[in-house]
Amino acid sequence: MERILILGASGFIGNAIYKELRSFFDTHGTYFRDDPGLESNNQFHQYDMETDSLDLLLYNLKPSIIISAVRGSFAAQLALHYSAISYILTNPCKLIFLSSANVFDAFTNYPSYEYDKTLSQSVYGRFKIKIENALLRLPNDKYNILRLPMVFGKGSPRINEIKALLDLGEAIEVFPNVVINVTEINKITQQIHYIINRKQQGVLHLGSSDLVHQKDFIQDVCEILGYENPLFKNVYDSNEDRYLAVLPKDNLLPPNLQINVQQVVEATIKK
Repeated sequence: MERILILGASGFIGNAIYKELRSFFDTHGTYFRDDPGLESNNQFHQYDMETDSLDLLLYNLKPSIIISAVRGSFAAQLALHYSAISYILTNPCKLIFLSSANVFDAFTNYPSYEYDKTLSQSVYGRFKIKIENALLRLPNDKYNILRLPMVFGKGSPRINEIKALLDLGEAIEVFPNVVINVTEINKITQQIHYIINRKQQGVLHLGSSDLVHQKDFIQDVCEILGYENPLFKNVYDSNEDRYLAVLPKDNLLPPNLQINVQQVVEATIKK
């Protein structure tokens, strides 16, 4: 049985991945803040990437797959990923890295595909690119780079933020000229499960197969949540449409693991 270590397993995405995989694999996860519920779970390990050694955790657990869903200091994350790369180079293990559409945020005229050149104007995007570049130097069977667009779903931080603003009567900042694709948390966990089972390699884009203007998407989400007249603050950072979307082309998943924008909207209210 595969032993999986999820770095950042107490976060929204990491915890959803843990719940998806725990019945099928020997799944472990790290958490940062004190949590009595996690402390009593022998599959969870308290870990502070600012002060603790990842090498010791890896030596004790000997995972065959590491999934990186961690958040925090960019400098600490870089050190953590370099430690993980050193481990997988000398052990039968691979690293699944959750990256972002922001690795392409300098390209605004078209959506991006798996093997397009990365270039970012943002600190966040450049940070993700640095880790991606380190992984791309490895043999293909040693890594997956999973690029995600904005992640939604019932109870997601983005949906909770939208609902909080709506309940307060505050304006939601929207970008009418930004064209995006999106995804939702349950589909991501199913896709990762499939990627592990089928031993997929290389770079995959896990966004919806279609595109939408960001304002139109947020408007549809507000409507399905039951808010008929949401207050929007339109932000125009360009006179033309600007794309921030990661579309799959070379590494397509089966049809049942693909998703479209409307399904992401509907997932915000699914039980």
